[in-house]
Amino acid sequence: MTAGVLAIDAGQTGIKVRLGGHDIVFPGIRTDEPLLPQLAAVARGAVERTGVPASVIAAGVSGLTTREADAAALLARIDDAGVREVLLAHDSTTSFLGALADGRGAVVAAGGGVVTLAVGRDSVARVDGWGYLMGDAGSGYWIGREALDAVMREYDGRGPATRLTDVARERWPDLAQAYISLQSAEDRVSIIASFAEPVARLASEGDAVSQRITVRAGGELAHSVETALRRVRTEESERFSVCAIGGVFRSVRLREAFTSHLSASELDVALVEPLGHGIDGAVALAGLVPGHPLATAVSVARA
Repeated sequence: MTAGVLAIDAGQTGIKVRLGGHDIVFPGIRTDEPLLPQLAAVARGAVERTGVPASVIAAGVSGLTTREADAAALLARIDDAGVREVLLAHDSTTSFLGALADGRGAVVAAGGGVVTLAVGRDSVARVDGWGYLMGDAGSGYWIGREALDAVMREYDGRGPATRLTDVARERWPDLAQAYISLQSAEDRVSIIASFAEPVARLASEGDAVSQRITVRAGGELAHSVETALRRVRTEESERFSVCAIGGVFRSVRLREAFTSHLSASELDVALVEPLGHGIDGAVALAGLVPGHPLATAVSVARA
């Protein structure tokens, strides 16, 4: 079911849209402004730019809250007589559908933040995705925060030497003033998350502190997957597919740690490559059957 479907994969770094064979990228969601007007503007803009009419709009949105998950309100804002149906879901749902289609298992999506979604025979479990202040264990932000903690521990004499200190000094030559600079920066979250890349690189080059951070991150991500799968498992012999997506998994050592933790679990899991991406999951959202466990996580409105 893809004819007439306007699929939206909306994140903070960019909004991907697919309509009538055209793939378009719009600027990312502005979190300081109301969400639904932004999605409505993207939908109208996609129709205008492609010249293709849409009858169904299916959107997966990063950080979608319960209050914002109002498909009827979005349908009213779009104000297009040709649009007969709107489906709105958290991007963990569309990430799952893109990666594992209608299979059973778990998808962990780890970039600057992280969220894990597991789908069993009858139920769905979301683990983490609680943001950098309250969660996102094993994410790029989490790794970066651990890196900076290690740097300042070395600076104080509380921790071992690490080559991460050299990386931090490139940004803040005077480490004693680094915290002031970081706390006052509007983009401090992305600055912290940017340290995940040197952690991965230095871990591969033998820096012991970076290696420990990386192994712990892999363990945190595996723990989230195991927790989610236990919540949806109905039989001990049940076999699940697990898909790991997102930038942090480019670290070979992290992926090895993640895989090692899963292998040691009592769960019967198989690590698989994703079938597609979030935009493919948004397309699949329009064809989700009512009885599927994920259907309860989708807000639907029809004209």
